[in-house]
Amino acid sequence: MGNYLIKMPDVGEGIAEVEIVEWSVAVGDSIEEDDLLCVVMTDKAAVEIPSPVDGQVTWIGPEAGITMAVGADLVRLQVEGQGNIAAGASGDGAENTATEPATKPGADTPQPMPGPEAGANRKQATASVPVSATASAAAPARGIPRPEGEKPIASPAVRQRARDAGIDLRLVHGSGPAHRISHADLDAFITGGILAAVTAGPIADTAVSETRVIGLRRKIAAIMQDTMQRIPHYTYVEEVDVTELEMLRTRMNNERRDDQPKLTMLPFFIRATVKALREFPEMGSRYDDENEIVRQYSAAHIGIATQTPSGLLVPVIRHAETLDIWQSATEIKRLAEAARTGTIGREELSGSNITITSLGPLGGIATTPVINSPEVAIVGINKVAKRPVWKDGGVVPRDIMHLSSSFDHRIIDGWEATQFIQCIKNALECPAMLFMEAR
Repeated sequence: MGNYLIKMPDVGEGIAEVEIVEWSVAVGDSIEEDDLLCVVMTDKAAVEIPSPVDGQVTWIGPEAGITMAVGADLVRLQVEGQGNIAAGASGDGAENTATEPATKPGADTPQPMPGPEAGANRKQATASVPVSATASAAAPARGIPRPEGEKPIASPAVRQRARDAGIDLRLVHGSGPAHRISHADLDAFITGGILAAVTAGPIADTAVSETRVIGLRRKIAAIMQDTMQRIPHYTYVEEVDVTELEMLRTRMNNERRDDQPKLTMLPFFIRATVKALREFPEMGSRYDDENEIVRQYSAAHIGIATQTPSGLLVPVIRHAETLDIWQSATEIKRLAEAARTGTIGREELSGSNITITSLGPLGGIATTPVINSPEVAIVGINKVAKRPVWKDGGVVPRDIMHLSSSFDHRIIDGWEATQFIQCIKNALECPAMLFMEAR
């Protein structure tokens, strides 16, 4: 048997360090080539790191939330064969380094980090594990809540399985170190019939959950904090009558081809924004405040704020000025799916010069969107609601929507911002203007 050292590979040009987001293996796991080792975060993109060989994990690197350099030691494996092997950061292969053991006792030697259920394959932890018929026989007494304030220790997979089964982990005895709860402990709990026995009434929930802010969420937090500290926001809200636009959207959806996506309000809003940018190109600028330079773009690279399971991402529709309504809808759908499944490329998450944000039917009456720095403007779509409106001498029901916008007041004056939003409003209230090219 030999030892195999995997170093953090080069995950992109110019990237010197990455943050460990999640480990998919633990010490003692047996893995195969191409099995997922961990997920790391670079800028705003998550990258999966696979194993280049088969082997058994003997040591893993920093815990989730820690930043490490490209080329640093990531994972050590025990593999078939003689000698020690080191997989370099370049990812071009492995090289022989020595014939002595890869890990020696000593203060400077990284020691194995205990993972949840060492020796169990963590990739299978999220699956439903069959209940063992003999699990309860060896299990200690259960069903007595932990003392107030004592938090049950368990891996995320075990916690998720307990939530799915409606199990209060405070009632489950942990057989691992520090009473850590494993899947076997859950099996024993279920087999022992504790769920049926606990009928004395609800138990006061005194648990406090602690979650480290890591990965994409930490980057979002840093960006939002920096943006709000540096940029003086000017926020403006306007009411828009989209009755005619909703009628047009409904008709176009009813007549669309099978290969065309269903239209939401967003493609029309992109079209209106493109037209407004032609009259107010300064709204599509990026401000380099360190060098005090404003770069104004002729192109409309529009960021679309998108909620994903990992957090908020902003995919970019490039050259939106070249797209029609259907093409915009197709691109929105493609980028949103890629962002939510984690397959979007880093180049598709950068380079926007204005951002649109929408909460869809949950959009509320008004919002105060935060500028996507270094841009100078962001416009938000709120929900459409039927409201009574005085029109042509009487009160009539109309489809009303509010636009919520924020601007960098260092670059954009309030009067300019108001005119820009009025231009978008006029195009949405008279949708024929969306299809008219400027002379």
